[in-house]
Amino acid sequence: MLDLPNLPYAYDALEPVISKKIMELHHDKHHAAYVAKANAALEGTEWADKSIEEILKNLSKLPKDKQTAVRNNGGGHANHSLFWKIMRTPQEDNKPSGAVRSKLEETFGSFEKFKTQLSETATGQFGSGWGWLVKKVDGDLTIYSLPNQDSPILTGDMPIVGIDVWEHAYYLDYLNDRAAYIEKWWHVVNWDEVEKRL
Repeated sequence: MLDLPNLPYAYDALEPVISKKIMELHHDKHHAAYVAKANAALEGTEWADKSIEEILKNLSKLPKDKQTAVRNNGGGHANHSLFWKIMRTPQEDNKPSGAVRSKLEETFGSFEKFKTQLSETATGQFGSGWGWLVKKVDGDLTIYSLPNQDSPILTGDMPIVGIDVWEHAYYLDYLNDRAAYIEKWWHVVNWDEVEKRL
């Protein structure tokens, strides 16, 4: 059975970038609903006690009538579980150092080029979805967006950084200005957590 993880900080810890109200709704309502619906879909199957990573990697092996619900809700659970971990209290000059910075510079030319590419990818995602930095099977990093709650795990990639661009992630604070939300979001990235995933 999948469990809703606790936030690793208080609901108001990300203010003023992300408000307490959004965090309460996003975690306690949206993420909780994904967990409940994924568990309902998995109930009675051999997958009910597996990790969400294992389930998503093997989605095609699930009963056909369960796959869409698990893709949507299990993906939402996996994506949000990562999202909470890679954020922290806002930092004014929030940039990576050490191994993370070196890897980003090696792959994208500079941290600023990486930031611009991921921001533009997330901003340009049509409708709801996510902008992703992922590690491919061969260890290379790449950036892309996915619609809805599709997880990079479905394609065999390891998610490293995800920017949630569903309206429920920002609308109360930024209205329809997705780009402004993404620009502010960089202040809350937890680069120590990102380094663990790299």
